[in-house]
Amino acid sequence: MATPKKYRMDKTAFKIQTFEEADDAMRDYSNFSPEERVRIYWHLTSVAYKFDLDNPPRMDKTVFQMRKHEDC
Repeated sequence: MATPKKYRMDKTAFKIQTFEEADDAMRDYSNFSPEERVRIYWHLTSVAYKFDLDNPPRMDKTVFQMRKHEDC
């Protein structure tokens, strides 16, 4: 029988802070232009989903179907 792995939380990754300190630490994106915000969004998305910005994955169009709505 396999022994279960023990996972431990990395307590050095975060620090305890007040709501005001956390709010001050947040970046205010309202100062950026819409184009810069889209560029930042795509960068964060590529990091989260681990894809290359120069070669993003293509949508699989075989999953969906289109059909006309039939009137009753």
